Amino acid sequence: MSSISHTATGADVRAAPKAKARNASLDRSRTFLTLVVLMHHAVIPYTHFGHTDPKSWIGFDMVVLATDSFFMAMFFFLSGLFVWPGLGHKAPLIFLRDRLLRLGLPFAIAAFTVIPIAYYAIALRQQPDISFSAFWLKTVTVGPWPSGPLWFVWVLLAFDLMASLLYRLSSRLVDPINRVSLRGFDQPAAFFLFLLVVTAIVYIPALLYFGPNRWFEFGPFSVQASRVLLYAAYFFIGAGIGAANFDRGVLGTSGRLAKSSWGWIAATLIPYCLMWVMIYIKREILGNPPVQPPWYLASYGLFYVAFSAAILFAILAYFLRFKQSGWSLLDPMQPDAYGMFLVHYPIALWLQYWLFDFDLPAIVKVAIVFVLTVALSWALTAALRKIPGATRVL
Repeated sequence: MSSISHTATGADVRAAPKAKARNASLDRSRTFLTLVVLMHHAVIPYTHFGHTDPKSWIGFDMVVLATDSFFMAMFFFLSGLFVWPGLGHKAPLIFLRDRLLRLGLPFAIAAFTVIPIAYYAIALRQQPDISFSAFWLKTVTVGPWPSGPLWFVWVLLAFDLMASLLYRLSSRLVDPINRVSLRGFDQPAAFFLFLLVVTAIVYIPALLYFGPNRWFEFGPFSVQASRVLLYAAYFFIGAGIGAANFDRGVLGTSGRLAKSSWGWIAATLIPYCLMWVMIYIKREILGNPPVQPPWYLASYGLFYVAFSAAILFAILAYFLRFKQSGWSLLDPMQPDAYGMFLVHYPIALWLQYWLFDFDLPAIVKVAIVFVLTVALSWALTAALRKIPGATRVL
């Protein structure tokens, strides 16, 4: 940990990052986020939006609106925090090798195994007599070849490679972000405003141009068109925070953000409620048109980025304040969290497939799917990590 006082000069921004012990707050934030992903996929069939099961509950629509509005952006943010120090400590080819091993290899394997197994459960509902071999062959040759939640892995790899190139051009490119982070130690609201402005600038025009539903797709490589620049912004803003002076920046454990968790939790409610107001306007006043007018998309986009930034701060503030030390239920899961993210999707979809014909309340079905998805994906990951060399990948 740095022992330098918080009064930083311009030269302090480039203080060489030092190797340090794992940050429990960030580890627990990332593991919590993994559980949010599993919950998100557990509830989708029981919502108005993804109503593929006879049972549904409006409360799950509230969950999905919240999770879909922040969790992938936060994943990119947390991943970006460590990229600049990693680039400083590793030769370019070593960094590339490690990223391909950690991200490229799992994506390639999962694209040919995990994803077809997951979507076969959906295909059987539409074509009960199709064999898995026929479905697999059609998926990888004719398509469509969806990536499910694994699109995050290849996009993160692309961002890492982009960061590597930018670092070789100049290691000081993210210094301006780091300076804003230093200011955020005492004034986290200033960094929040910076994050909000940047993400609004990159997201709202893309939303207006592409609309909310368009995806770039090439085989298993897919990403939501309107959000790709938003995710890049979160990743590189995270890189700027992590570049130097981490403990004297906005995420410093003794900074003001760590002392103001409840205020940020309250701040998420305003944009979240406003998103629901916009959904009501779309469905009840505009008649749920297939294409929303520009004023609607711009307004919704602003509330979306405000909620995404606010809940990011709320979650980080909570873990910085209350989960810096001691033992947490999230700690035993932390080493397996990445593997759980990779393997959980077919488990969730097959559990939902088997529960389809049972006359159970939606809440009961979700409870079964979520608990078993967590347990089975955790057990599977733990078993896979026992394979020699697997811990370098998982």
